[in-house]
Amino acid sequence: MLVSARKRIPVWSLVCDRRLGASDGIILESFPDLTAADLVNAWAYAEAYPDEIEQAIREND
Repeated sequence: MLVSARKRIPVWSLVCDRRLGASDGIILESFPDLTAADLVNAWAYAEAYPDEIEQAIREND
């Protein structure tokens, strides 16, 4: 899943950034088009669909 159609940033990619130690602030600095609300939605999606996120991470690793 993408954070939003206009941003085209996959949730799995943001999850990987977070696992590597990036804070929400660093992620927002790295992706200036993202908003804090986008991240809240991304984390909620990742929590709701962990199997999908893990599969996407494996496929894109």
